[in-house]
Amino acid sequence: MEYENARSRGIKASPSMAVAMEAKRLRAEGRDIIDLSLGEPDFDPPPHVSEAAQEAVRAGGVRYGLAAGSLELREAIRQKFLNENRLDFSHDEIAIANGAKQIIFDAFLATLEEGDEVIIPAPCWVSYGDIVALHGGKPVYVRCDPGAGYKLSAARLEQEITPRTRWLMLNSPSNPTGAIYTAQKYAAIAVVLDRHPRILILSDEIYEHIVLGETPFVSFGQACPALRDRTLIVNGVSKAYAMTGWRVGYAAGPKNLIAAISKMQSQSVTSVCGIAQAAATAALSGDQSFVSAVAQTFRHRATLVAAALQRIPGIEFVRPDGAFYAFIDMRGFIARSNLADDVAVARRLLNEYGLSSVPGSAFAMPGFIRLSIAAPEEELQKACERLARMITSPEFETA
Repeated sequence: MEYENARSRGIKASPSMAVAMEAKRLRAEGRDIIDLSLGEPDFDPPPHVSEAAQEAVRAGGVRYGLAAGSLELREAIRQKFLNENRLDFSHDEIAIANGAKQIIFDAFLATLEEGDEVIIPAPCWVSYGDIVALHGGKPVYVRCDPGAGYKLSAARLEQEITPRTRWLMLNSPSNPTGAIYTAQKYAAIAVVLDRHPRILILSDEIYEHIVLGETPFVSFGQACPALRDRTLIVNGVSKAYAMTGWRVGYAAGPKNLIAAISKMQSQSVTSVCGIAQAAATAALSGDQSFVSAVAQTFRHRATLVAAALQRIPGIEFVRPDGAFYAFIDMRGFIARSNLADDVAVARRLLNEYGLSSVPGSAFAMPGFIRLSIAAPEEELQKACERLARMITSPEFETA
């Protein structure tokens, strides 16, 4: 008996989660595995976050909540946008969901008609395209090569727009490349979008606070205020506050779009856990020294990993501007090896060298692999050594 419909059959499980589960299985068998597949900070949240959650339990914060999120959390988010991004949103222009992923899911559920196109610069996060397709849309991947800084140009955007284009997806800092769009780059894109008033913009800014170099982060909303009534800014507490498992994401945008997103949530999960919302409120409104300390740690790790990777012959690597990933160009290695593609590289790296990575094809960029640098320095150093052992193995030098 067939249980899935056509849309479900066309969707694959998250590739990064699949790799992580395989790494866990091998570890459980006693294998020495370094797992750098998942994008998850390896810290505990700030103590005042956990304390706020405990206080919420003691105060009885265990009932149904508002579909759009608690007023307290929406106020904390409003203040965050005002103080950090110089953007002023009202409470009814803010929605809270079970992670940034659900915000994106609900936005497309509420807005896409069958066959609508969503332009997605690639490399891109593994779930963008499948979420689009699940709601009847068509993901249009636009390859952005290392020479372009992994960023979409205004000229390429113009070429890809059709009468069916409904959304443009932007992600800065990017997963998996760490690329950051400058205000000037956004302004050029805005000139193109101004000629196409039907297109909405979803700006995924979940890695906002993880800046690794000299390029500063700027919100699309701040850089392009004239497009405010067409822009949905997506963020959350997972990356900046090490709260991945708390599942609290948020968005700010036009009131009617936010209302539609909240309506989708009301008919699916009802609301976000009140305890998690209390913790997120404490994270956003409390002491922010944790955020800057974590960013500094990631900057140090990025320097260590970049130095180690640049010593490995036969691969190419562009140091990221933000986020916490190393996106490594393996095309030269693949061309001279007996391995078919990046999936085969990742499989060999895991099974024979004990290093778990995610193949670039999962990010719509075949020929690359992604390593997370959200791990202790000693582990990162060992990971680079294992990668180097595979790259320089005599097996591949004579292939």
